[in-house]
Amino acid sequence: MRRRELLRGAAAISLAATSPGRAREKSVSRAARARPSDARWPDAAAWAGLGRAVAGRLLEPAPLLAPCRIDAKGAECASLLKSLRNPYFIGDQPLGTQVSGWLDAWTPGRSPYVVAAQTPADVVAAVNFARIHNLRLAIKGGGHSYQGTSNADDSLMIWTRALRAVTVHDAFVPTGGDDLGSGTPAVTLDAGAMWMDAYDAVTTQAGRYVQGGGCATVGVAGLIQSGGFGSFSKRYGLAAASLLQAEIVTADGVLRIVNARRDPDLFWAIKGGGGGSLGVVTRLTLKTHDLPERFGWAGAKIRATSDAAFRRLIDRFVEHYAERLCNPHWGESVEIHADNSLSIGMVNQGLDTATIREVWRPFLEAIQASPDDFHFTEAFDGGAGPARGWWDAQGRRKRGSTAMVFDERPSAPPHHAWWADDQEQVGAFLHGYDSMWLSKALLAPAGRPRLGEALFNASRHMSVALHFNKGLAGAPETALAAARDTATHPGVLDAFALAIIATGGPPAYFDLIGYPPDLGNARRNAAKVAAAAAVLRAVAPGAGSYVSESDYFNADWRAAFWGPHYPRLRAVKAKYDPGGLFIVHHGVGSEDWSADGFTRLT
Repeated sequence: MRRRELLRGAAAISLAATSPGRAREKSVSRAARARPSDARWPDAAAWAGLGRAVAGRLLEPAPLLAPCRIDAKGAECASLLKSLRNPYFIGDQPLGTQVSGWLDAWTPGRSPYVVAAQTPADVVAAVNFARIHNLRLAIKGGGHSYQGTSNADDSLMIWTRALRAVTVHDAFVPTGGDDLGSGTPAVTLDAGAMWMDAYDAVTTQAGRYVQGGGCATVGVAGLIQSGGFGSFSKRYGLAAASLLQAEIVTADGVLRIVNARRDPDLFWAIKGGGGGSLGVVTRLTLKTHDLPERFGWAGAKIRATSDAAFRRLIDRFVEHYAERLCNPHWGESVEIHADNSLSIGMVNQGLDTATIREVWRPFLEAIQASPDDFHFTEAFDGGAGPARGWWDAQGRRKRGSTAMVFDERPSAPPHHAWWADDQEQVGAFLHGYDSMWLSKALLAPAGRPRLGEALFNASRHMSVALHFNKGLAGAPETALAAARDTATHPGVLDAFALAIIATGGPPAYFDLIGYPPDLGNARRNAAKVAAAAAVLRAVAPGAGSYVSESDYFNADWRAAFWGPHYPRLRAVKAKYDPGGLFIVHHGVGSEDWSADGFTRLT
């Protein structure tokens, strides 16, 4: 009943939103999208019609930094700059982006009009309006895209932040699947929800687990469409692989409910095919899992006294990981630094404190046995606690925990917090970024020397982070089988880790006095990232790269992001969006368009 009502409303909204501009529709050239400076841009009456169709939720937002442009030393500007350290505040601004740009790639664009959608019907109206008037669309949920794909100059933005409902199900049956039995424990998430919203409802409140992102402020829809990794992916697999059903508005203005039986090709493509290319996802339903009794951690920082000693330290850790950590229990990362230090920041599920410490004992004893070569700059700490309390922000606040930072705004939900380790990326200006999956073959005894040498040589240029939870080698077969049925690059199945080489600086606000970046230093850093990545690629030729955490300038992006899946994704794109309404940087079908998404090339 609800779907029929939505579709009837969508049809009426389509006419109401677009009828003022119908007289000009026939003369619109489809070769290039309209800009505000063009005669083809919708007139005031057309925009007013769209505004009525979405019940007044059409915004004309001022630039995010407008108060500082008016008075850079004023109290309002000072308050704004302080608030921009809060990722929830940034996400609540229509033109806010979680990072402040990328060197020579993008800076936040401005949409002159934003539909602040509160219903799927609002999204339908915006999609129809953009298609008829030949407008560039930007789709924003959490605004957490490193690639800048959730914003675009001169675009109509569809902003799903207000779609925030979270519903936990004991037994969910996909639409059209009434013969599938009693259903599956699941959670339904509106597109504007963030993973902290999901974890609070599913884990803290309901005592179950949903595979989502490690960063609490990432939007649920963007992560699922990119494949999606979290701290415990080595056990539960890709976030996208848990997708049971989605609602998506396609380029024809139809709100579709898709699952394994309804539009199965589109359903598959949503699972890792990249956000913003196939339609506007408005709702997702994900399978939930039994919650382990415990989640845990293990961390330390070790510095070697010489290059030779550091080379041995890397080899020792690679051996330790291969033999004791490459399994469903362990996730997160280590970092290999140019100052000959190794930072360990790992998490685990299903282990108690005694087991965690026993797992690490041989490695720690080997380090302690060579005090002339190694010393701990941060002592080892490992333990476990109740899994249900992992994302319990209120509980952590009461205990005085420093692991999380809390959204102190009076209007903030009490569970809104973010991991303190993620603070440095809030508003960051990226200098360079690259990633590649590293095959488990490099962990075999014959491959370890090559891997250790490459990691050492790469770290001479820039720090290298190995994200073990972003490779599925060592995961259970059930997780691997589910990941095979997604659009994510199949290289993830064989990878023991995603190597990430990245760097950046503080927020860069180019038009504000005192905030421009040091471009010379930024370009030197970008060159170091490229040099380090080249060293690693020599031992991982043809390695795929994770679409959400990758090089903006990767010329071979289709093969890197999706490999053999790309032709199938192109076919889905041609079927559901033949006119290329949904275009993002290095998204499916973007090769047909200019870099800004305004001019069709083919």
